[in-house]
Amino acid sequence: MTIDTALLNKLTRLGGITLEYEKLETTKNNLSEIVNFVENINTLDLNDIPASFNPLDSKLPMRQDIAESKLEIAKSVLKHAPNAEDDFFIVPKIIE
Repeated sequence: MTIDTALLNKLTRLGGITLEYEKLETTKNNLSEIVNFVENINTLDLNDIPASFNPLDSKLPMRQDIAESKLEIAKSVLKHAPNAEDDFFIVPKIIE
């Protein structure tokens, strides 16, 4: 597939971008090269590869989902906050 001027104009209009006249030809060539490269995927024989193929065939390690309360983390975070009071962040009022 080649990108012609009409298609490039349509893409720039849809994308809300403006290309300088000097860069139109270079951009057309670059986009055509990218599209041709991606079209190479169509030549691959993928019939013997399942849709959920994973080359690593690994499993995620499982752990128990246990809620923990680590007060030292909260104190450290609040210590570095610009404004905190009674274990809470103090933020400016934004809605009146």
